[in-house]
Amino acid sequence: MHEFVASARMLARDRNIRAMDIAKRLIDHNVHAPTVYFPLIVPEALMVEPTETESRETLEAFARVLLAIAEEDSALLHEAPHLTPISRPDEVAAARTPILRWLAG
Repeated sequence: MHEFVASARMLARDRNIRAMDIAKRLIDHNVHAPTVYFPLIVPEALMVEPTETESRETLEAFARVLLAIAEEDSALLHEAPHLTPISRPDEVAAARTPILRWLAG
């Protein structure tokens, strides 16, 4: 087994920073976002699944990024990602009214 589950429960409670905010901000740091809200028994779950080939240095760099994100302003995190061509979509609206094909203007 090489995965682990972290919880952003305390950040959500104390600073209104949710697991999804962290996952989206990781993208700005060139880190593949983890699975969020799974497993369901862990509140504000972030399931991180590094491969067995990740070096200690890579894992420590990931930990430093997480620590830096935890110190950032919550407003910055609510709007992440900032460095991608498309900002954060409204995921509820996307799930309720999916656009399954693109129509040329």
